[in-house]
Amino acid sequence: MTPEIAAKSGKLPNQLEKQARITVFGHSMIKNGSGKSDLNGAPDNGRVTNLGLTAKPAAFKNRRFIPRNQKAQGFMKDRKDMLAGAGTDTKLCHIGHDPSSFHGFVNPPVVHASTVLFPDVKTMETRAQKYTYGTRGTPTTDALCEAIDELEGSAGTILVPSGLAAITVPFLAFLSAGDHALIVDSVYSPCRHFCDTMLTRLGVEVEYYDPEVGSGIEGMIRPNTKLVHTEAPGSNTFEMQDIRAIADAAHKHGCVVTMDNTWATPLYFRPLDFCVDISIHAATKYPSGHSDILMGTVSANAAHWDRLREANITLGICGSPDDSYMILRGLRTMNLRLEHHGRSALVVAEWLEGRDDVARVLHPALPSFPGHDIWKRDFKGASGIFSFVLAVDAPQKFKPKARAFLDELSLFGLGYSWGGFESLAVMVNLDDRRIRKAPSEGPVIRLQIGLENVEDILADLHRGFKAAASV
Repeated sequence: MTPEIAAKSGKLPNQLEKQARITVFGHSMIKNGSGKSDLNGAPDNGRVTNLGLTAKPAAFKNRRFIPRNQKAQGFMKDRKDMLAGAGTDTKLCHIGHDPSSFHGFVNPPVVHASTVLFPDVKTMETRAQKYTYGTRGTPTTDALCEAIDELEGSAGTILVPSGLAAITVPFLAFLSAGDHALIVDSVYSPCRHFCDTMLTRLGVEVEYYDPEVGSGIEGMIRPNTKLVHTEAPGSNTFEMQDIRAIADAAHKHGCVVTMDNTWATPLYFRPLDFCVDISIHAATKYPSGHSDILMGTVSANAAHWDRLREANITLGICGSPDDSYMILRGLRTMNLRLEHHGRSALVVAEWLEGRDDVARVLHPALPSFPGHDIWKRDFKGASGIFSFVLAVDAPQKFKPKARAFLDELSLFGLGYSWGGFESLAVMVNLDDRRIRKAPSEGPVIRLQIGLENVEDILADLHRGFKAAASV
């Protein structure tokens, strides 16, 4: 500030300097001689929006975030009550976060933590505060658990580092040496490996049952049967199960019923509504949606929540805050993505059914599929993964034709897992099946239908069939 300008104004230089300093949303700006501020060179039209070095603009004060429950008191007593009657997309947009708890920010913060400090020794000894250690939860992991509970209708949810861990943790929680467990034969293959190795070594007797057994499972229950595990549809071959009938029979004998519900997600099937005790979900798949996160969720009803949670704490297993945040973000668009996956998958499945070089299409939403009636009765929709049996006239040609088909694909990636945005294909190995053996008509090829245009997907598959025909 020059003495000449100060003299014309009748004020001391430091007074004008202070007056010219304006604070806009926390940024200080000094007016220069050209009538522009030093921040981005934006013209201020000779106006000073606020005086002083630290005062906040009046407009910003008026925009401070007011918690929703204060603004809507008397109109909406509880946010959860509102969401309970909301549509699926609305729920997914609003579950698992509370902007009023985080200064109005739409998404919850990513809180990294191992150590959590206590204010005094008494609080530390009694653990009389919400957070005590990183493995027992953070605001980020809690936000995801609350969102999953809202979708599942569960009393509580734990987060684990993979979909497989989401199966093994409840098995370890509810099974002990000398117990007997009934596992569906169409189970996820790594689950079978865990049962046949670790569970067996721990003294648990494992028996596999036909996925279509229904209420007949009661005849397989022994005095020491403690757990019945279901999966619908089944892995790779997609057999449907009458979940309620199985659960009712198991509960007559005090068994815990678990279900791997990854295919349908809680948007299309809620296991706890069908008397299942523990709902298992590989959040790696549709909740993530981008093939870049590994996580599992396990949700329990009130009767089994405490034991599940205690086992998880004892095992020291937890989900990371970064992965939790990414899964929570994926939930916002899961219904939109799932609808696209399911719609395209059904188009592809119907197209495959009309081909002479396809022996069978294994998709529960097709009327020709043996478990279609159960799917139609119990499920709200179908996701984007299914299998088909390639028609081959000689067993020695099964693998050569399947390899030729897969190697010719360019849009489809060759890889495990599913639920991401890209289409995937894999030749299925059913050698470990004990009851539901591999089809005799040809090799089973599993397709994950991604978010690409369905016309491009069909064109890519057509090239694969052409290559298989040449073998």
